[in-house]
Amino acid sequence: WLVIDRKVYDVSKFSKHHPGGSRVISHYAGQDATDAFVAFHNDKSLVKKYLKSLLIGELAPDQPSFESNKKKSLLEDFRELRCTIEKMGLLRPNYTFFFLIFLHLLVLDAASWLVVWYFGISLVPFLVGMAFFTIAQIQMGWFQHDLGHCSVFRKPKWNRVLQIVVINVLKGLPASWWNHLHNQHHAKPNCFRKDPDLNMHPLLFSLGKTLSVEVSVGTAGEAKISKTGSCRVRVSCLQLAHYNVFSFFSSEKRRKSSCLTITSISISSVS
Repeated sequence: WLVIDRKVYDVSKFSKHHPGGSRVISHYAGQDATDAFVAFHNDKSLVKKYLKSLLIGELAPDQPSFESNKKKSLLEDFRELRCTIEKMGLLRPNYTFFFLIFLHLLVLDAASWLVVWYFGISLVPFLVGMAFFTIAQIQMGWFQHDLGHCSVFRKPKWNRVLQIVVINVLKGLPASWWNHLHNQHHAKPNCFRKDPDLNMHPLLFSLGKTLSVEVSVGTAGEAKISKTGSCRVRVSCLQLAHYNVFSFFSSEKRRKSSCLTITSISISSVS
């Protein structure tokens, strides 16, 4: 079960048929998922029709609708800020901007092949073509990212179709795989074992060492290590009452991991 707007829903069976994947829902099992629900669903009235059959009750009046390790005032400020941004129209897409983005990445991609085809594979044409191709691939990655968030078109269908063209056809990666991982990232950002962006390939990049250290901050303001690795850390905090479990990387590991992230993503896309 999970909570949305103080209403409790049994999603045990529905999670297997959830369009966004079962893991996104399972990450919020037994928790309040209101903010994630609002962020992930554009047509909330349509989605709420499916929720009616899953409703099993409501929270008691004295029961808070947020987790005990979250600060109520911060949640309220965040929700108020989101409403203000939506009313100001800052989340409405600029179609001209996205059209020019799509056009210029197609031009760069075509130019990279034309340079090599017309001038041959000598050093200078090869480097120029490689530069065009690299820039195009990077821009495709960010463009399909916005499409994956359904931020370009109002209808999710058209976002999905164009995303398949960009990431499947032009980049050679499966859109379903990327969406599955990225949805989890935004559902539980920076939560160890729940955010796939924190996971590296287990055989190639974390042999013999714990990739990250999981820390929880208690009411006394002392950081306690719940999963120990090669380092030991204690943090002094003066006025920290309750915080989420978070993960961090030491400076040395951060530099090494950053260099291998792209390689790890490529291997994960194949496996």
